[in-house]
Amino acid sequence: MSRAEPETAGSGTPEAARTPNPLWSLGLLRGELLITFRRWRTLALLGVLAAVPVLVGIAVKIETGDGPSGGGGEGPAFISQISNNGLFLVFTALAATLPFFLPMAVGVVAGDAIAGESSAGTLRYLLVAPAGRTRLLLTKYAAVMAFCLAATLVVAVSALAVGALLFPLGDLTTISGTRIGYAEGLGRALLIALVVAASLVGFAALGLFVSTLTGSGIAAMATTVGLLITVQILDQIPQLDALQPYFFSHYWLSFADLMREPVYWDDLVRNLGLQVLYAAVFGSAAWARFTAKDITA
Repeated sequence: MSRAEPETAGSGTPEAARTPNPLWSLGLLRGELLITFRRWRTLALLGVLAAVPVLVGIAVKIETGDGPSGGGGEGPAFISQISNNGLFLVFTALAATLPFFLPMAVGVVAGDAIAGESSAGTLRYLLVAPAGRTRLLLTKYAAVMAFCLAATLVVAVSALAVGALLFPLGDLTTISGTRIGYAEGLGRALLIALVVAASLVGFAALGLFVSTLTGSGIAAMATTVGLLITVQILDQIPQLDALQPYFFSHYWLSFADLMREPVYWDDLVRNLGLQVLYAAVFGSAAWARFTAKDITA
């Protein structure tokens, strides 16, 4: 069956008959989510992300010994606080995975979204009426966004469980030196996880755009991850400081400002605004490319 057949067959039908209802669209999204999260590659990526807090927690436990503050004066601020309060393992794990591991996982899923279907020879069958290219592209992007949230929550929940098992819990001291209750700390941890997931929106759109440029899933994934590494390197070169605020990863670690009292919102707002800009630009580019692409597989 070719893609042209259903389009020709449907060309003489009324517009209402060719427009899928919302329940059909939800079914398409549900099917895409099931396919995404049942893939062994996706499960492996989530497993690796869940293992990072375990390794960090065990390393800190071994380093600090049985004392709640042993070795606490060494290392970054979050790491030095883990032995005193296991909730800090959530912040540390997100800070450790955000620069590379989390976006790499997102890049793999986003890069494979369209190109993977093309290389498998299933893309043209997904485009039969009443799916349509725009609806399919939006569904693919929504599935990638769901993976962003799921991956971030996997890191956060794993870190919270390991922190509760290995370290004491209770009130915690913010970066500003003030103390907040454990319940408020949990709320901020959830907010930080949501901000981290939102920080990947722009990069996910970039990966989806790359996925529309090639018919090879492996090439799309490699290119997306390669762009991630390149931008991360460029963001560390002092001579490029004028351009760095426009890199999608520049404000990723601004979520640490949520652990201040009062919260510093400037970089957080810049980060979210930059992600929206990247999502709009590369989402539009992906749509323009995909809707004009000649689908042969």
